[in-house]
Amino acid sequence: MIRFPLPLKFFLFAALIAVVPLALVGNNLVQIARDELKSAVNEDLTGVAGQLRGEFDSLYQGRWLAPLMVIRAGVDNPDLGVAQKVSLLTEGLAQLPDVVSLQLSVEGSDIPVLVSNEGFGARLSDVGLDPVATLAVSNDLLANIEGTGQFGRPLVSQLAETGDWLATLALPMDSQIAGRKLTLAARINLHALQRSVQRHPFAARGQITVVDHAGRSTLVDHPEILAERAIVASAMPLIVAGARADALEAYARPDGTEMLGAYAFPDWFPFAVIAELSEKDAYAVVTQMMRRIVIVGGLGFAAASFGALIFSRRLTGPILKIGRVADAVKDGDFSARVTGVRSRDEIGDLASRINVMAGQLGERLELMKFVSHETVSAIQKQDGAGMKRGGERREVTMLFSDIRGYTAFSETVTPEEVIEVLNRYFEIQSAIVERHGGDIDKFVGDELMAMFVGEDKEDRAVRCGVEIKEALAASFGAQSARELAVGIGIASGAVVLGAMGARDRMDYTVLGSTVNLAARLCSKAGPWQVLVDRETCDLVDEGLALDELPPVALKGYGAPVPVFLAYSEVATSEQVMPIQ
Repeated sequence: MIRFPLPLKFFLFAALIAVVPLALVGNNLVQIARDELKSAVNEDLTGVAGQLRGEFDSLYQGRWLAPLMVIRAGVDNPDLGVAQKVSLLTEGLAQLPDVVSLQLSVEGSDIPVLVSNEGFGARLSDVGLDPVATLAVSNDLLANIEGTGQFGRPLVSQLAETGDWLATLALPMDSQIAGRKLTLAARINLHALQRSVQRHPFAARGQITVVDHAGRSTLVDHPEILAERAIVASAMPLIVAGARADALEAYARPDGTEMLGAYAFPDWFPFAVIAELSEKDAYAVVTQMMRRIVIVGGLGFAAASFGALIFSRRLTGPILKIGRVADAVKDGDFSARVTGVRSRDEIGDLASRINVMAGQLGERLELMKFVSHETVSAIQKQDGAGMKRGGERREVTMLFSDIRGYTAFSETVTPEEVIEVLNRYFEIQSAIVERHGGDIDKFVGDELMAMFVGEDKEDRAVRCGVEIKEALAASFGAQSARELAVGIGIASGAVVLGAMGARDRMDYTVLGSTVNLAARLCSKAGPWQVLVDRETCDLVDEGLALDELPPVALKGYGAPVPVFLAYSEVATSEQVMPIQ
């Protein structure tokens, strides 16, 4: 079974107190902040895409298309000659810095009237391009514009040599030359649109991308296909269909980066303006908030852990002392006491109670030495209900042992020496009785009274008596000056076993004729003799010698009682003496 020490429990409790509330509150705050930030970011993304869409349309319509319409109207004036028309184109071009060329094309003629921006023409020449050939709009392209109804709408392409993005714009004219249609064509440098994208404040923290119907990035120096991005793939079919439904979505890039994005479609360009922001950047405030929550939680956890450690040591120190005393008491050391616990609380009270308990247990242990095992067992069976006077009938074997020559001996030595000798006698006898499963009922002066119950009680009692005789003879027989010996009587039969005496002072003992018979046999036994009654003798196993003696007259018995002398089969003749 897993054991959880008290300091660990305090540590876990401190962790729960310090971290769990903060985690719950922090999680709610983070979720609220995340939702609010997502709403703000979505609005921001939509606003950026919509703003750039408006700028694109405004630039094209107000800065380029409208002036070109004015130029077309002037060139379309029938009162102007060719020279005047060319002059008007030249002056118009000078007023429109983003327009790099103006061209009048006559239907069926491969030689247009072309005027170009000198500065831009020089750039083309620097990279090895012919300005006229590069900027001229072919009749095939004009025919395609006319056939698709794209008059007034730009066709965008990039000059790979310079990296410039140019929009080709064609406007039909009402006037004719020699019955042939005239078309005004213009090449417009879209660097103004590029600046709008590059200089937008959102570009500092997010990404703005302009893509065409093929998913290719435009208005950049190095275009690339971005169709693998989910938001680009969503916008591509809408560009082709000419739809203008702005949208907002969350998605993951192929590299796994979580993104938020929005797109919008300019009215005059076949583009989608896409504003993107990674969730990491979008929720940077949430990340900082979580970091601070973790820091505060860590500090709180450290403080709570330190406090729990100090508190647990102050608490567990006395508890450990109490535990050590409890272990000592368990091992039989009832002198152990809890010391050094001065707290005036439940722990202090517990320490005091443990000390009182240890003292009382020691006292009870000492008291148990003065009562028999049967007495203790009977008390335990009551389960705290208290002993009641009365007895029960039991089959037992009783053993009485008495010291011969004790009276004369006690008159010749000091009381201290008498006690010392008696204790040595009883110490040897007690150990032997316990080894044979007997229970010492009491000591009466120099006499020992023991009881045997259970299976083989007769055999065990006789063997116990013989062993007591031999052990005492070996220990004290050589001290002939003291002339001390032992006589033992053993009898078996029914007795009454129970609590007897006054209500407040009882003795748990045995009564009956069997007890009296054993006592009479003991008093009749000579020095170093073990006398046994017939009922006991019949149940003794092999290994002991039992000699039947002449029946003896005993006090309280009308007829002589059969008696047997028990001794080991190797006993000496001196140890087997006749009854006195």
